[in-house]
Amino acid sequence: MHYSFKKILLATAAVCATSFSLFAQEEGGRWEPKVEIPWNRYYTHGELLDNMKRLQKAYPKFVKIVDIGESYEGRPMRVMVLTNQKTGKDIDKPAMWVDGNVHGNEVQGGEAAIYLAWWLLEHYDTNERAQNLLDSRTFYILPSQNPDGRDHWFNSANTQSSSRTGTTPTDNDRDGLFDEDDMDDLDGDGEILTMRKKVALGQGTHRLDQDDPRILVPVQGEQQGDYLVLGQEGIDNDGDGRVNEDGKGGYDMNRNWPSDWQPNHLQYGAGDFPFSYPETANVGRFILAHPNIAAVQSFHNSGGMLLRGPGADYVSYPPADIRTYDALGEEGELILPFYNYLIIYKDLYNVHGGFVNWTYEGLGIFSFTNELWASQQYWGKDRERTGGWFTSNTIQSLEFSDSVNLGELYVDWHSFDHPEHGEIEIGGFKRQHGRVAPSFMIEEMIHRNALFCARHAEEIADVSMEAPVVEDLGNGLYRITVDMVNSALMPSRSAMAAQNEIGTPDHVVLQGKNLQVLVGGTLSSRDRFRPERLNSMLRNPATVQLEGGVPGHGRILVSWLVRGSGKFTVEYTAQKAENSATEGELGS
Repeated sequence: MHYSFKKILLATAAVCATSFSLFAQEEGGRWEPKVEIPWNRYYTHGELLDNMKRLQKAYPKFVKIVDIGESYEGRPMRVMVLTNQKTGKDIDKPAMWVDGNVHGNEVQGGEAAIYLAWWLLEHYDTNERAQNLLDSRTFYILPSQNPDGRDHWFNSANTQSSSRTGTTPTDNDRDGLFDEDDMDDLDGDGEILTMRKKVALGQGTHRLDQDDPRILVPVQGEQQGDYLVLGQEGIDNDGDGRVNEDGKGGYDMNRNWPSDWQPNHLQYGAGDFPFSYPETANVGRFILAHPNIAAVQSFHNSGGMLLRGPGADYVSYPPADIRTYDALGEEGELILPFYNYLIIYKDLYNVHGGFVNWTYEGLGIFSFTNELWASQQYWGKDRERTGGWFTSNTIQSLEFSDSVNLGELYVDWHSFDHPEHGEIEIGGFKRQHGRVAPSFMIEEMIHRNALFCARHAEEIADVSMEAPVVEDLGNGLYRITVDMVNSALMPSRSAMAAQNEIGTPDHVVLQGKNLQVLVGGTLSSRDRFRPERLNSMLRNPATVQLEGGVPGHGRILVSWLVRGSGKFTVEYTAQKAENSATEGELGS
């Protein structure tokens, strides 16, 4: 035992010495990125594009930038095409689409999308897996689906939840006018807060919390209130008796996609028809033009969720695909503390015409929505809640603002002479609180979410062909068998795509100058030694069509009966896996 322990100590010391030596050789003992991007802040749309340009300038052999159209207000929608151009064209490699910010106020998705590119590029030379991803995969990265809403959230007075929409004018209150009653920053502090009014005792609906006068508590039973909550900061601009009811835009681009699209009276914000907004039309055209996209990640906020479809309970997913989703989602829960892997309709609410519903249900692409930021992350644990949900969450939010940010996230109540209500008070949380991570917590949030994308991309089908096996059956007849092996989790063709005949099936083609192909087809792995059970092609036996692709962590045997002589080639082509080829020779 003493000798074994000594060996362990010596081995440990050797490893430590080697690790220190390697560490010390890299930039004098510390890692220094080639492109320095501060990840403790959020960026306007123009700044996101500038960061993309910086990465393109630093890594021209890996980054191309293409314009896919403009937003309603004319902002360019630019996609970063990320791959090692020396190892092949982007369109020839299986790809992942990554975007963020379909809702204008859900800003951190833009940073997470660019962080993914930045991290992979900066670690290409030192991390074998980052190198493999950039060599064998393509990433199409659009940091903001909604650049108008994003910039409006940054540059105008807003709440944490406003500016969700795009900015195409919309008649939300159906009075024939468009965007005529937007929010009003009455006190000019750049924030849209809450209004309250002190009234005579007994005439109010709320009272001050006895422990913290910043909090209003609804009266119950025989309690008497002396405050009225007047709602969001603003005035009745159009004289219809309502406040802030017809602001800029007023729809939901994440309800404007084709799969299970429903009109506005059934699904609020859906638009006149799928792709009716310029931003969704731009994205749709690009994705449809790139059938090599095998994985999709769309970043939203908040709530700490990894979401997959269906968006409605009457849509069903094939069990084989659910198993793939579950494996990815369960790993995501490990990568992302306080996040939960959930089903949209079952665990959240019904979504008709959602983006990831379309990319999976309509295109057969394994797709996730990540809702970035979970409130438990404020404290690193679940907090015990007392009282009602709103009161409890307000108390905890104030505690965080007071203790970790020294009150920076909250505007204390202050008086204002309202043109309609007279003397009132305005106060509440700034937009930087609640739905977005505080500045000092941004990098961890986007790193974990970006690396979930990397893991998703690593599990895109990785199909290889083993060397052909040639059997001489006598009388000039041969059997050629090729073993197709997928070492990754995801199949080369989803069960949804196979079930609904979406896209093009995989093909395995046998060719030879002096070859006559009599029969071709597939064998399941359990029938390896029962070749008579061949599932043969009815037409063109040289081309074996794999409608279901090659299963994840699985294999398929492709076999032909042929006559002839000489060399032959076997070529494998797939939309969502890398093409490959192998050679053999009859009689060898």
